[in-house]
Amino acid sequence: MDIAQVPWPECEDVPVLLVPVGATEQHGPHLPLGTDTAIAAAVAGRSGLPVAPALPYGASGEHETFPGTVSIGTETLAAVIVELGRSACRFARRLVLVNGHGGNVAALRAAVPMLRAEGRDVAWFPCSVPGADAHAGRHETAVMLALAPDRVREDLAAPGNTAPLRELLPTIAAGSVRDVSPSGVLGDPTGATGGEGAETVSVMVAGLVTAVGRWSVDEASGRLT
Repeated sequence: MDIAQVPWPECEDVPVLLVPVGATEQHGPHLPLGTDTAIAAAVAGRSGLPVAPALPYGASGEHETFPGTVSIGTETLAAVIVELGRSACRFARRLVLVNGHGGNVAALRAAVPMLRAEGRDVAWFPCSVPGADAHAGRHETAVMLALAPDRVREDLAAPGNTAPLRELLPTIAAGSVRDVSPSGVLGDPTGATGGEGAETVSVMVAGLVTAVGRWSVDEASGRLT
């Protein structure tokens, strides 16, 4: 159920509500700015659980040197999540923030434990799989080919900086992603297929459904485990 599409009586006493949290930021010359939001919304939407409209802005300061990126920063995002959680928990017994952007993690780790300390049953879940490359590479390109192939410019997909992210983070933190990749790509999107993307989406959806059903929350971070 998409709560934006139903009247209010259908939202009384919702057992679990999912809120996708994404970003509006560069994803190389071949993927749309809304990639993270699209992935989070798709994973949440395919879970079979009630879903609220996605948050399309996140903490994307490392991408702001690329046109089109719109970042609200960690502090503001955390404040938005806290207020959203307080409001949504008036009708939802549990709330899960389904996160599609790694840059949002600091805000989630600040906001969700605060909500839990206030007595609200809130958690967050990452849209991630082991072994995925860092940004706009094969992983995200494959997923977008599965979700929205018409929005992928395959002819513009080219390798970016393929070094391990841990080696790049100090430079990115001191400046921006552009300092390590002029195209904004971290990884190699060439050869990605919609088939592998569909498998990845299925894995993420299954992980979300399992985690919600188990409902084991790491109290320090607020993450579903």
